[in-house]
Amino acid sequence: MKTIHVYDPPMCCSTGICGPDIDPDLVSFSSMLSMFQSNGIKVERYNLGQQPMAFVENSAVKALLESDGAEALPFVFWDGELHSKGRYPTKEERPAWYAAAKEKSGTAS
Repeated sequence: MKTIHVYDPPMCCSTGICGPDIDPDLVSFSSMLSMFQSNGIKVERYNLGQQPMAFVENSAVKALLESDGAEALPFVFWDGELHSKGRYPTKEERPAWYAAAKEKSGTAS
């Protein structure tokens, strides 16, 4: 099973629809991750404000935090390899993420 790990900055929730400022890229990212899960990709998300030990226990995440700081969050790992950092994918980038997820999961178009 393919796995995506997302290490989010501190926030009240990972959906993007809570708090005073709604981030449309975060809302779309959350929706995309849900679709990935329904297609057999394991997705795990960690929030720095709520699950700090997950950041400390992963040596790659810990090293990124030490070198780049929490300002570089989110970190997204696909099967243990850093896929992106510093932002959520934009509307224009999401089709490439879908294609890469299909390829990684072995699902047909």
